[in-house]
Amino acid sequence: MSNAASASEGFKIVDGWYGEPPENHAAGVFNILKMLHLDEATLTAASNIARTHGREALTKLIGDESAKLLIGYRGLRQAQAKLVRNDGGLSISGQEEMLRKMLLAFGDDLRVVLIYLASRLQTLRWITHEKIEMPKAWAQEILNIDASLANRLGIWQMKWEMEDLAFRVLSPEIYRDVAKMLDSKRIERESFIQSIVHRLEQELIVAHIHGEVQGRPKHIYSIWKKMEGKSLDFANLYDVRAFRVLVDDVKSCYAILGLVHNVWQPVPREFDDYIARPKPNGYQSLHTVVMDEHGTAFEIQVRTNAMHQQAEYGLAAHWRYKEGAYVGAATPPKNKSSDPNHQTGTHSAAVAYERQIAWARQLISWKEDAWEQLKHHEIDDHIYVLTPLGKVISLEKGSSPIDFAYAVHTDLGHRCRGARVDGAMVPLDTPLQNGQTVEIIAVKHGGPSRDWISPSRNYLRSQRARTRVRAWFNALDDEEAGTKPADVKTEQKSEAKVVALAPEIILKQSTRKQGQSGDVLVVGVDSLLTQLARCCRPVPPDGIAGFVTQGRGVSIHRRSCKTFRGLLERAPERVIQTAWNASTVESPAASDANRVFPADLAITGLDRPELMRELFEILTRQGVHVIDLRKSAKRGLTQILLTVEIKDSEALRIVQNSLEEVKGVTQVRRR
Repeated sequence: MSNAASASEGFKIVDGWYGEPPENHAAGVFNILKMLHLDEATLTAASNIARTHGREALTKLIGDESAKLLIGYRGLRQAQAKLVRNDGGLSISGQEEMLRKMLLAFGDDLRVVLIYLASRLQTLRWITHEKIEMPKAWAQEILNIDASLANRLGIWQMKWEMEDLAFRVLSPEIYRDVAKMLDSKRIERESFIQSIVHRLEQELIVAHIHGEVQGRPKHIYSIWKKMEGKSLDFANLYDVRAFRVLVDDVKSCYAILGLVHNVWQPVPREFDDYIARPKPNGYQSLHTVVMDEHGTAFEIQVRTNAMHQQAEYGLAAHWRYKEGAYVGAATPPKNKSSDPNHQTGTHSAAVAYERQIAWARQLISWKEDAWEQLKHHEIDDHIYVLTPLGKVISLEKGSSPIDFAYAVHTDLGHRCRGARVDGAMVPLDTPLQNGQTVEIIAVKHGGPSRDWISPSRNYLRSQRARTRVRAWFNALDDEEAGTKPADVKTEQKSEAKVVALAPEIILKQSTRKQGQSGDVLVVGVDSLLTQLARCCRPVPPDGIAGFVTQGRGVSIHRRSCKTFRGLLERAPERVIQTAWNASTVESPAASDANRVFPADLAITGLDRPELMRELFEILTRQGVHVIDLRKSAKRGLTQILLTVEIKDSEALRIVQNSLEEVKGVTQVRRR
């Protein structure tokens, strides 16, 4: 029987190593932890990981400290084994329990969890090397918990490898496609890298700066995530062409940054100073993207050697015996001597303790983030297919080419009339499979078919696509009816537009009345036609002024409106004094309890899947009606423009403050 076959059978045995020979596993874990520069006690525990001795026998054999670490590791492994389901992974509650147990292990000694992570990585290496068929739920768990924790601890070496190997199991077709893309341009890319490295080295020599220039390794999972998250084609990724410069001190970092920007043109908004503002896990580096004379963009990272150690090994880089004080302990050792010679060790212990407090905060944050991710994640419920240009599209299992078309763009979905999958024509209700390349055949003009949303047909799997098809026909029905009042038709068309842009939102049909001319008084004139200006949308009790238009009465602006200030300069004679009706400002209930005014809000924030849902949950709770919405995203940031109906500016201020509390929102301003 082959090694692969026997290991495959062993995978069903919950021994923590899934058929790998114990001595092989111990050697692999030892090498991983040695790469992380861990202390002697941890390495001793790793090399004895396959032993089955009890605590007393282990203590005699390898010492008390190493024995404690090994017993702690066994506890985590046994806890994990008890929680494994038949499909090889953990349930959501099981994953929460593992998070809890890992945090408890951290409280005792963080090295226990590092041994556990190294053991998981070695198992992943074994499974992929032996080509053993592995449950996808287990690989997903590696991504959800283990790689996420390695990332939070800043152990990049472990994070990248876990992500790539787990991704290879979860989506082998996409992994292979991205690997092919890398390989197809390998010779051209290597020539480019050599030329840039040589130019950087020459610049360092001229500037008398001692440093090392490297081409940065490529990680397939990272490349795919950026392709998916930023909607970029492979050719436009900076990470594919990336460089790193290591120097001795911080001053040299900024000097090199100046050299780089002098030689090549920097790309706007693609510079990050993580030296002045380190990441939460301690990562420090300068990142910049520049462009050569041919328009080819590439990334350069600049950091000191010490920062590089931190970047590669994170928390593990500090795991040493230093001046008699061990920095791995959860609490600092007590100073048993009053000898002044021991003060250095005591100071080191205090510094170590402060570092532990900082890491503990990060771990708590990591646990909350990881658990939030787990709650909203369904194991293996998506497929990943490619556009003809190589962009990766995520779809629900069983999705059709029409679902794919709507995922690319709503207009492409509306105009879809046929599809080629891997070059062959297929019916539009064909379920797509992982890794397929889909090409949509579309007409120049046209709309969807009502058959697509028929309950008896299987054209659409995505609720998003169904909602957009329904919005199309709702708007069409309203236009064809032609008997509804203009204001009702306009509102329903606006709502159809909102639904098309944000299908997860269900809008109410409004029973509220828009602000009318009776809400504004023109001083000295009775019964004059007034209208609230759309450019600034005044809301009581904003300071307002009127401008006499030609044939459309008086346009009411906020006094701070840029458009109004321009009108005031060009035609001051047409500006007239106006004020809000007293009943509208002082007692809106007496005027009309349902009276509302439109107001525009601009929301800026990080582009993430749950952002729209969370924003609209707040608006719904506060009874705020949305009548228009526009959304755009670029380079991981999103800009959302909302038109809401509001009673007055105080209510609008409360809404603004509430929206600013949403995770990822950086600014909410009134337009």
